[in-house]
Amino acid sequence: MAKLILHGDLDHPAKLSVADLRSWEQHRAVVTFDCATNGPQHHVFEGALLHDVIADAGPAFDARRRKDRSRFMLAISGGDGHHTVLSWAELDGDFAGNPVLLATRLDGEDLDEPGCQLVVPTDRCGARYVSAVTHVWFGALSPPTLGL
Repeated sequence: MAKLILHGDLDHPAKLSVADLRSWEQHRAVVTFDCATNGPQHHVFEGALLHDVIADAGPAFDARRRKDRSRFMLAISGGDGHHTVLSWAELDGDFAGNPVLLATRLDGEDLDEPGCQLVVPTDRCGARYVSAVTHVWFGALSPPTLGL
C-alpha cells in the first residue's frame, strides 16, 4: 500500500495512505491538460484538497498574518522521479485559492496501490501533475545570507 510522507515545518508530520486521504472531504476535478508526450489528456480526479491536508497538519506560520503565510512553499515528489513546487499562496483562499488535489481516484479507479496523484486543475499543461506522490515537504523560504 503506497504512502506519502508529509513533513517540514508542521506541528503534525505524518505518513498517509490513500485511504487516510479519504478521511478529508473529497472534491472532484474534471480536467483537460496538455501532455508534452501524449497530447491533450481528459480525466476526472477525486481527492482531498492539499490545502486542507496541510492545514490539518499544523503549518508553522501565524495564520493571522498574510505576509507570513505568503513565504511558505511545498515541494512534492513522486515515485516516478517527478518533482514540483507550489507556493502556499496558490492554495490559500486569501490569495489564489486554487483547488489543488491529492487525488485518491482517477477516472473512477482507486489509487490505493500506485499512490495518490497531485492534481493542479488550473494548469494548462500537465507538468505539475505528480503521480504516486511519496513526499510533500512544507516550509518557508529563508532569505539568503550575504557574505559581503
